[in-house]
Amino acid sequence: MFDENKADMKKRHLDSDGKGRRLPLHKGWLVTISAAFLFTATLLLLLLLTATPLVPGRSAATAVSLLGRGGSVSSSQVTTPTQLQAILHYATSRVVPQQSLAEISLCFNVLREAAPCNFLVFGLGHDSLMWAALNPRGTTVFLEEGESWIRSVITKAPSLHAFHVHYPTRLAEANELLATYRDERDCMPGHAGMGGESRCRLALPGLPEEVREKQWDVIMIDAPRGYFAEAPGRMGAIFTAAVMARGRTGEGVTHVFLHDVNRRVERAYAKEFLCMKNKVEGVGRLWHFEIPPSSNVNATRFC
Repeated sequence: MFDENKADMKKRHLDSDGKGRRLPLHKGWLVTISAAFLFTATLLLLLLLTATPLVPGRSAATAVSLLGRGGSVSSSQVTTPTQLQAILHYATSRVVPQQSLAEISLCFNVLREAAPCNFLVFGLGHDSLMWAALNPRGTTVFLEEGESWIRSVITKAPSLHAFHVHYPTRLAEANELLATYRDERDCMPGHAGMGGESRCRLALPGLPEEVREKQWDVIMIDAPRGYFAEAPGRMGAIFTAAVMARGRTGEGVTHVFLHDVNRRVERAYAKEFLCMKNKVEGVGRLWHFEIPPSSNVNATRFC
């Protein structure tokens, strides 16, 4: 049985929907303000780097200073409304993204090179504005299990693009699903699909056509909930990301980021479907995979 580590559960003292962490008031306003300022300043720097492509032979500081002296600015260099909203949001909020700066930077480095790109995020939370802002002029879509949570977030950030997703699994089933999925042809590489007609229990039913048909360049898996027995677990999200990456028809690899790899389910399913040979780097609780497309329809294993 994949039992969640109690220490991990205590460390995840989240809000009611489990979407981020709130700094406790008893630590004082100084800690709160300092943390918010540090994160906002860092995010602002990341957004500036994203909005201002570097000129060969010039540093980031030089590029920014040129813009400040009235240099010509193309449409691709103008900060987007989403980026400005993200800066305002994090400058005025005590709630910060759950991922660490080092973890965020891992994905940011890929987005900086790939943007504008197609970016799919499993999970909608306090970091969503940041992810959308780090992919300026690209397509960023969020998949979320909680309908009421979607309404709450979108009300405050209407520029975000999110879909509700039903996860038919429970974390308590993780062992059994991993042991038996090969018994179902629809779960096999080359036959695995993402539509509601699939008989694979790991498939996600009801994914919108926009999600199924688009070629995703970057996928972040940071949801659904996976820290108690009745939670959906991330088995289906990891399986779906693997199917999407292997089915890619465009050039290049699919970058898949998996968060909370300190947990046994995430690690086991990553090894089974994302493949450790595709893991290129990792920091903290985040792993980065580069998954090439696969045309082998007769394969019996993902890895």
